[in-house]
Amino acid sequence: MQLLRGNKRLKMATPVSVLRLPKGPDPNSRGFDPTSPRFIALCRTSIPTSAASESNAEQLQMEQHARSVLRESFLRCLLSMNNKKVQFHMHERVTVEATFGASDIDVLNFQVSDLHTPIGVQKEALIRSQDVISFTFDA
Repeated sequence: MQLLRGNKRLKMATPVSVLRLPKGPDPNSRGFDPTSPRFIALCRTSIPTSAASESNAEQLQMEQHARSVLRESFLRCLLSMNNKKVQFHMHERVTVEATFGASDIDVLNFQVSDLHTPIGVQKEALIRSQDVISFTFDA
């Protein structure tokens, strides 16, 4: 971009939006940096990763196995909810019903259709998972 100031032409850099990504994988390709805020927020463990040693290696392995079993069963639950009527029990004793569509990869939002709320019906909506206490559906 060029501007004129008097008889001089000034060149200005074109503004570019900045996309901030979380810290990338560490040099050993073992995933995201365990000290990054994103990793800490999404991947909390009861045993600090940096403190893992031989004394609690068995406990760490047991915890990782339990987490993988829980994660797999949760993902299977999400898969079985697809295109079914789901009742979401939310804060302030609010219950809404909708047809479940999908979840984002971090399970931060649920995409639903025909959301029935106390104040009306919404054709398409996103429900933040932080607002949901529990959900139920007929298998």
